Amino acid sequence: MMNIITERIVPQVEKKMSYPNFHFYYQKKKLSTHLMKMMIWILKDQVEKLLKLLYFLEHSFKTKIALVGLQVWRGAFLLGDLLIHLGVNGELEGKTILELGAGTGLTSFVAGIYAKKVVCTDIDLGGILDLIKINARCNSKLIKSEFIVLPLDFTNLNWNAALFKEIQQTDIIIAADVIYDDDVTSAFVSTVQKILDTNPPKTIYIVLEKRYVFTIEHMESIAPCYETFLALLDKVKCDWIVEQLPLNFPKYFTYDRVKELVLWKISSK
Repeated sequence: MMNIITERIVPQVEKKMSYPNFHFYYQKKKLSTHLMKMMIWILKDQVEKLLKLLYFLEHSFKTKIALVGLQVWRGAFLLGDLLIHLGVNGELEGKTILELGAGTGLTSFVAGIYAKKVVCTDIDLGGILDLIKINARCNSKLIKSEFIVLPLDFTNLNWNAALFKEIQQTDIIIAADVIYDDDVTSAFVSTVQKILDTNPPKTIYIVLEKRYVFTIEHMESIAPCYETFLALLDKVKCDWIVEQLPLNFPKYFTYDRVKELVLWKISSK
């Protein structure tokens, strides 16, 4: 018999609009894998009409560091909020979106509600790509775009012809919580550099969470991976347009939008 834990939550929505409560459900399964049902409210077609969506997502609560993509992180929810915000304002219509380090695929599925095409990528390791495909099938009724899953390893910039073609045709790249050590951070920035140097011009939205640790060397708490990201970005940004965006768009998913979450927008010319 499965244990089901129900947590009551209240959605946050725009002013002057009142909507009922909804729930998260966590359904326990073997091998520490869970089925998470996430309900979000979306303002559709810029009118006061709500579309209630229910996401079914297979994910893990605990993994080795190399397989952190099997977990759902706060950055994915923030990026999901941004995509909904862009989508309801028509900014994703007709666009091809490519996600880097997609993990469970959550934000790619949100993009698939609004975009013309979504290319969902991650490393081909530990069943991550299979997990994305399972989750895509579970959410097929919500995904309106063409949706494909491809392997992309930050440490391998020798892309095959199929991947290179998709990157060339991409308009918007998205990534959330993809840095967790210096080697991965360096490889990620190199991947971003190669993608943004591929014509035609592109825009990438990156959500990161600053994770602080106390170091004896500095005698203070620092966010080393984030600092590494900023240093590497400063070296390669060339003539890109780089902006840190305010997080002043509506919150659709229920999570803690903590001050450590940051959103970067980088566009090539």
